[in-house]
Amino acid sequence: MKTAARRSAGFSLLEVLVAVGIMALSLGALYQAAGGSVRSVQRADQRTQALLLAQSLLDAYGTVPPGGLNAAGEEAGLRWQIVSTPYPTAFEQPPGWPLHHVHITVGWGQGGSVSLATLLPANLNDLRLPR
Repeated sequence: MKTAARRSAGFSLLEVLVAVGIMALSLGALYQAAGGSVRSVQRADQRTQALLLAQSLLDAYGTVPPGGLNAAGEEAGLRWQIVSTPYPTAFEQPPGWPLHHVHITVGWGQGGSVSLATLLPANLNDLRLPR
């Protein structure tokens, strides 16, 4: 009787090792999940910053200068490039509004990038309005 009571009095070393092993695996999985979440948040933040920069570059130009746009630079660790090309329309003849297709690409270090495109009119000083 004493031996049966002694065996049920506590945990064996094997039971403790199994419990520690299960806890270690669980903590490892939780660590991986938390690390993945942090990386996702960082990627989302980089993408948001790139989109804000691209939008502010678009907002800086209300019209396209006569020679078009072709510029590049770097801002806060983000590389950007803006390029425009004439966009043919049926309204090119006077008193038409010549348009340019403006394309902005913003990239960051890990190979990620975002692009925005729009149509902008040529510089208002170069437009020939009817009289």
